[in-house]
Amino acid sequence: MRQAVLKLEESKIREVANAGMGRADVLAFWFGESDEVTPDFIRQAAIESLQRGETFYSHNLGLPELRDAISGYMSALHGLIASDRLAVTSGGVNALMVAMQALVDAGDEVVVVTPVWPNLTAQPAILGARVVCVPLEPQTSGPDQGAWRLDSDKLLAQVTARTRLLVLNAPNNPTGWTLTRTEQQTILDHCRRTGTWILADEVYERLYYGPAANGCAPSFLDLADADDRLVVAHSFSKSFLMTGWRLGWLVMPTGLTPHVGKLIEFNTSCASVFTQRAGIVALQRSAEVTPGIVAHLKACRDTLVPLLRTLPEIQVASPLGGMYAFFKLSGHDDSLLTAKSLVAEAGLGLAPGSAFALEAQGWLRWCFASRDPQRLVLGVARLQDWLSRSHRLPAGRRQTP
Repeated sequence: MRQAVLKLEESKIREVANAGMGRADVLAFWFGESDEVTPDFIRQAAIESLQRGETFYSHNLGLPELRDAISGYMSALHGLIASDRLAVTSGGVNALMVAMQALVDAGDEVVVVTPVWPNLTAQPAILGARVVCVPLEPQTSGPDQGAWRLDSDKLLAQVTARTRLLVLNAPNNPTGWTLTRTEQQTILDHCRRTGTWILADEVYERLYYGPAANGCAPSFLDLADADDRLVVAHSFSKSFLMTGWRLGWLVMPTGLTPHVGKLIEFNTSCASVFTQRAGIVALQRSAEVTPGIVAHLKACRDTLVPLLRTLPEIQVASPLGGMYAFFKLSGHDDSLLTAKSLVAEAGLGLAPGSAFALEAQGWLRWCFASRDPQRLVLGVARLQDWLSRSHRLPAGRRQTP
């Protein structure tokens, strides 16, 4: 067994979820997905494809019809994105891994801005790269208390000519941090000088609550030239309620596209045709899906965050993007132990901050993508009750609800 694989940590999010799965009394907010099912017309497109017998292989890069649909969708948001810059993948995870395989050799330096979804640090490590983390910094006081910010000078000092790849996830999972247009331009100009590739995980770009003329968060695609060393990963999971479908895509320079096609062949061969048919319809009717999702998520955020702020032990900021409230729970520094205790003693399922970075120890992630916002209200009540009991009773004598 390779040492890089032996050193991989198991998912702490799964560790918490496994402790609570199968319990009907647990309010689960640990995974990054909505509890709403995929819209019926998207599901129906897949059903009709299966009924037509579309159960065979497709092109490594995806159905031409889907690549054209993605091209139209992305071009409406970011200016012309030609279909020869696109590859369809079997989910956002696969998109990111294929991009890593295309760009990273063993021994290469990969810089990742953290806290971040753990796959983004694990994937280059699996390939034998040397991963260097540049932490965001939490604001501990003032009106932005609980928000995380990037120190651009620290990041640029770390990205040098020896840096093969810079990995950025914005809007960010778990913090909700979002790059500004100025920060993106500064990073892009710097990476042009150093020859560093940028891998931008922008799967949450439509889940954005700030002012935006095009209805999405700032993207590197708005600034970069078509031949810049930039690869952008996307997914149908978040903006179309399609987490279980495993369908995503990559945007890249045209010279990289055929090589990514080869890698897809050696990874998954292709995405399933009936899933791609569903993706086509999702994009064609995105105006019927995504704006409603974003409006509902904003209402959920604006339900949860003010309630969390009423609890004196908590530091939390209202996220500008994504679907997560990321908060610090004072006096509970072991976030994995805290998350497991909340499941066992309060029936509340949250993700531990330590799953995302060492600097996020003592923080918890709450996915607020709930069909019924009253579940969030009930969850905060359980958290408040647990906090009152955990402070009153010595460790080991806590009572379960």
